[in-house]
Amino acid sequence: MGVKDRKERQKTEMRDAILSAALKLFSDEGYDNVSMRRIASKIEYSVGTIYLYFKDRDEIFFELHKLGFEEFYKRQLAVQDVKDPLERLTEHGLAYIQFAIDQPMYYDLMFISRIPAKTIIKQHEWKSGNRTYDILKLNISQAKDAGKFKDIDIEVAAFSLWSFVHGISSLFVRDRMMMIPAKAIKPLITGALKFIGRAY
Repeated sequence: MGVKDRKERQKTEMRDAILSAALKLFSDEGYDNVSMRRIASKIEYSVGTIYLYFKDRDEIFFELHKLGFEEFYKRQLAVQDVKDPLERLTEHGLAYIQFAIDQPMYYDLMFISRIPAKTIIKQHEWKSGNRTYDILKLNISQAKDAGKFKDIDIEVAAFSLWSFVHGISSLFVRDRMMMIPAKAIKPLITGALKFIGRAY
């Protein structure tokens, strides 16, 4: 490996270390309580080093926001090959909830924290969120075309299903499912998704 490649790798590793530390701090202590100096202290580097990579904590936050949605979108795409549209919708819901289970800090940052919502409102758009929501509406539309649902409004159905899986995910992320044995969580969620599907 040449000097240039080594330097690029070191930059990538440092950037990843900053993002990883910031994600944990934002999750544990809250965005408003985390400064650039606090992030620097977490990885034992000077605050000046952090500023070489990110101009402020907002930029760090939104980079994490983007990375979270990229992974989230990949998981949604991964279930699109399921042939039966109703089964695909169930798998879509499972993929959503599994993301929250696997990445609770990212889920909290993406869907529970108020910080991104404030900026999204200012920007009047939410490209990463809209892209994932559009897949949900597409799956519902395809299920309707296959005769699985009758006389449903796709927007109403999408909002209802999203609210449903978000509720489950939020309960998990906020440690409100402690009364449910770990081995029972997936069967329970699968059953709940099938139950809500039959409601349509």
